[in-house]
Amino acid sequence: MWINTNTTEQLIQGVLRYGPDILEYCQTPDDIQKYISRIVEERLDYPVPNTEIDASNWFIPREYRDMDIEEYCINQCKTDEELERVALELKLFQDNNMIPVLKAMKYIVDTLRANNVIWGVGRGSSVASYVLHIIGVHKINSIKYNIPIAEFFKEA
Repeated sequence: MWINTNTTEQLIQGVLRYGPDILEYCQTPDDIQKYISRIVEERLDYPVPNTEIDASNWFIPREYRDMDIEEYCINQCKTDEELERVALELKLFQDNNMIPVLKAMKYIVDTLRANNVIWGVGRGSSVASYVLHIIGVHKINSIKYNIPIAEFFKEA
């Protein structure tokens, strides 16, 4: 395999930032840099617009719409490190008006689990969020693997 210790980190960062499709287009270490450069040049790394989310008409049960998702996430923490990370991420979710999205994701995950539906272990930059890990969206512990939350919340 062409991956060595120097390019492994670059590949991981590329997959986290630009998705697993980078593997389809990259056959050599040089391909990774060319692919990332093309994306940057063509400005394909769009920031998520900061818009107000109206979740009032979302079809999710009231118990999920009314739940205190922040308290739920905090209660899942077992260490001070986890508490600090969750507090930081919840602030970022609040700042980006995404708390309703967390509630909807919790409902979706609980529904999948209750119906024995299998979903992926994680994809793209979502694995950088420890809060999404706690909710059950993915199985990657971003604290354990030292994945910075900046991979998920990119600056505009």
